[in-house]
Amino acid sequence: MATIYDVSVLAGVSLATVSRVMNNNTKVSDKTRQKVLDAMASLDYRPNTIAQSLASNCSNSVGVLVSQLDGPFYGPMMTEIETSLRSANKHVIIAAGHSDEAQEKSGVEFLMSRGCDALILDVEAVSDEYLIKLYKGTTPIVLINRYIEAIKDCCIYLENEQGGYMATNYILSLGHKDVAYVSGPMSKRDAQDRLLGHKRALAEYGLAFDDELWYEGNFREFGGNDAMNHLLTLDKKITAVVCASDQMASGVIAVCLENGIKVPDDISIIGYDNIPFPQYISPKLTTVSNPINEMGKMAALWVLQHVYKDTKVDVDCAFAPELFIRDSAKPLTS
Repeated sequence: MATIYDVSVLAGVSLATVSRVMNNNTKVSDKTRQKVLDAMASLDYRPNTIAQSLASNCSNSVGVLVSQLDGPFYGPMMTEIETSLRSANKHVIIAAGHSDEAQEKSGVEFLMSRGCDALILDVEAVSDEYLIKLYKGTTPIVLINRYIEAIKDCCIYLENEQGGYMATNYILSLGHKDVAYVSGPMSKRDAQDRLLGHKRALAEYGLAFDDELWYEGNFREFGGNDAMNHLLTLDKKITAVVCASDQMASGVIAVCLENGIKVPDDISIIGYDNIPFPQYISPKLTTVSNPINEMGKMAALWVLQHVYKDTKVDVDCAFAPELFIRDSAKPLTS
C-alpha cells in the first residue's frame, strides 16, 4: 500500500508539500500540485482520512439533520448545503429526524459519533432547552428555520409571523371577509407563527377569528385535500382559503376542481413557501416565499465562517418573506 512518503519521492517534493496539496492549500503552484496529483494517481494513493482527522482534530465533514428526505421542500435546502460545503472541500453526512423528538435526538447523537466538525439542524420536536444545552457543547451547531433568543447567533430563520400576516392581508385587501385558514401542525413553531400572522391581519380589518373556519393540516397535499373536504361540509360562506403551505394549497385546489368550484372565479386560494411546482399548475398559485434553499446555503456559509474560519463569506441570519401574486386569487366581485 502506497504511503505519503512514496508520493513525495515519486513527485520529487517534500512531505510538507504533499500535505499542502492534500489539504488544498493555496501556497502550492499549479505545476507542483499537478505533479503531486499525478503521483497519487500513479500509486493509487488514498489518504487515510481517519488518521488525518485524529492528527488535525478536523474531519472536514458536517452533519445535517433534516425533518424528512422527500418532497419539494427539503431537497433544495440539502442541495444548497452540499454544494456550498463541497466547494470548500467539505462533505456532508445526512440523517432524518421525522419531526419526532426521539428520532431527532438519535440523529444528533449519530452525527456527533461520526466526528462531524459541526451540525446543521432542521429540527422541530426537540425543545429549546435541549438545543441550548447542545449549543454549549463542544460541537458547533447552526439551526435552520428556528429562532431561539438565547442562541440567536446560530439561528437561520424566516419571519413566519410576518409571512402569515402578508398572505391573509393580501386576501383581505381583495375584499374577502369569509376566509378559511388551513394551518400546519400546531406542534410546529412555524405553523404557530403563521397562524398568529393570519389572526393579526384579521384583527386589523376588524374581523374575528372563526374557529370553525380553521383546519389543522399537515403541510402536505393530502392535508389540503382533507381540509377542503371538511370545509365543504360546513354551512358557511367561504370566498377564500389561506393555506400555510403550497402543498396544502395544491390539495385544496384539487378538491375544488373535483367539485366544480372554479379557482379563482368562485374561490380564491393563497399558499405559502413558493416551491417550484405550483408555478406551473393552473391557476398559477399566489403565495408567500419561504426561501429554504437560501437558508440552507446560509447555514453552510455559517459553518464555513465560524468553524473553518473562512473570512471571505457573508452570512445573513434573518430572512423576510415576499408575496408572489399570480392567478389563484382575485378581488371579490359579489
